Amino acid sequence: MTVSEPRTTTSGVEIAGYVAGTWDVDPVHSDVSIVVRHLGLTRFRRSFRKFRGEFVTAENPLDSTVTANIDMSSLDTGLETFDRHLRSADYFDVDNHPTARFRSTGVRPRGERFGMDGELTLRGVTRPVTLDVELLGFGVGMNGEQKAAFSAGTTVNRHDFGITFDGRLADGRLIVGNEVRVLLEIEAVAR
Repeated sequence: MTVSEPRTTTSGVEIAGYVAGTWDVDPVHSDVSIVVRHLGLTRFRRSFRKFRGEFVTAENPLDSTVTANIDMSSLDTGLETFDRHLRSADYFDVDNHPTARFRSTGVRPRGERFGMDGELTLRGVTRPVTLDVELLGFGVGMNGEQKAAFSAGTTVNRHDFGITFDGRLADGRLIVGNEVRVLLEIEAVAR
């Protein structure tokens, strides 16, 4: 099912097929990834294996809320040496800051999508971010459970969160770029 474009009314926003409720992120059918430039060349995309979140879809969609936590030690690059370096004080400083957190502060319509404002806390630093959210739909799972799906993303500068280590190659290129794209593909289950 595809959700139709939100329609603004005097009482808020109406969305065909919308379901109000409280939802838990299903980590088996969801993905939390980051994309960074590697060596100034490729876009290197990798996922976190451990995360959790809660969505409350309010009667008025613009009153909806999200809270989420990511286990920063669970980033899997496929190369243990690189994983250890990312967990070190040079990057995520996982020993002192094991969890990244997001808490929404507001939702507003953006054409067929929504802007979800919030606060991202990473490495002990909290900054405002806006997620570009696409509501993919609501439906019933294989066991009769109510499901909801969302796709979202934002771009942050890692320096804004105190991740200022700039490893460089001999020719001056950054090993890991400064801009980080955060991508979320979320399937959630109603409580």
